[in-house]
Amino acid sequence: MREGRLPKDRLKMSKFKLDALLDITLSINANLPTPELLRKYESILRDELGIGKILLFKYGEHWEPLLNSGFPGSLGNSINVERDLLCFREIQTEVVQKHFTAVDFIIPVLHNNEPSAYVLIGDIDEEGEGMSPLIKHLNFIQTISGIIVVAIENQRLFQESLRQEAVRRELELAARMQMMLIPDNTRLPSDDTIRARGFYYPHYEVGGDYYDFMQLSEDVIGFCIADVSGKGMSAALLMSNFQASLRALFTADAGFTDLIRKLNTLVVTNSAGERFITLFLARYNVKTRVLEYVNAAHNPPVIINTVTGNSSVLKQSCVGVGMLDEMPCVRTETLQVQNPTKIICYTDGLSELKDESGMDLGISPLVKHFPNRKPLSDNIDSLISDIDISTGNSRLFDDVSILAIEIP
Repeated sequence: MREGRLPKDRLKMSKFKLDALLDITLSINANLPTPELLRKYESILRDELGIGKILLFKYGEHWEPLLNSGFPGSLGNSINVERDLLCFREIQTEVVQKHFTAVDFIIPVLHNNEPSAYVLIGDIDEEGEGMSPLIKHLNFIQTISGIIVVAIENQRLFQESLRQEAVRRELELAARMQMMLIPDNTRLPSDDTIRARGFYYPHYEVGGDYYDFMQLSEDVIGFCIADVSGKGMSAALLMSNFQASLRALFTADAGFTDLIRKLNTLVVTNSAGERFITLFLARYNVKTRVLEYVNAAHNPPVIINTVTGNSSVLKQSCVGVGMLDEMPCVRTETLQVQNPTKIICYTDGLSELKDESGMDLGISPLVKHFPNRKPLSDNIDSLISDIDISTGNSRLFDDVSILAIEIP
């Protein structure tokens, strides 16, 4: 009687295997999430094949236990795949290692001849005559494990690609937003009373630098350069909000102390105290040739007498905007511009650029290229060429921004 039943049993098992593979394939095509795929996989091994304990390790970004059904949790934590399992490239039917006292069989799953997963199995139901179901179904278990592992890894890679695409779109949006903040050179003045030129080089897609030029009244212009701490969309949003507020508050007769304190409150509120902005802000009257400015912890601009070539710096007068909840004393500086002058504002990406010996360049490139009567555009072009501000310069570690003002 038993011999007559064997072909029928085998046919039934073959049908089960085909049905199981079809079910798993349809589930994968239906994009079932990883937990549901693992539940189906576990059900096939436990309910249909009588396997009591299953431990599945998978390699993605690193080795990790993907499923532990029946084994003590401590076993999965104690196994170091690279140390304990990578030596196995074939199915182990006799497990003698002390790490695996509860494990009956180890099944490696290979992809391109390299292990991509390991299945550890224990607590096997025995049929008559001592035959283990695992012995008869090794290839099937290895095959279905490989299908499940590849599907789950593909899901992980797909989700990772979606995440990277979302980050890429966010950076593109932030970059466009940032470029909208920075005035194009075609919009900057170039006449007998005031001339301006800017240069902006982001080290990454989105930087933290910003400069601006504003016509505050018929005779009064304003200009600034700033650097927000941090990068990415949040920094770009903070700078966008900062620019809008600055343009709304900065007028021809606004007091610098009150203005800086309002901007400080704005930055502290909008960034929850997690970011700050260094800022150089100036106002110039083309008729009186009086320059007023405040330097909030920004790199001191270089001011150059283009007749004599002498240079000095416009030093700091208060802490950065957003560094403290309340802005302490703000000191406004006033300067009478008597001779043809250039004022070069810049960010720390320029001053902290290293020379070939590893030393900071500081303001030496500015002092070298600007003390002359050449147009600002020529000065900036020669500086960029001289110190190689480009993607190929491995010494560049930050954004580089320059706003040059010339008072004839």
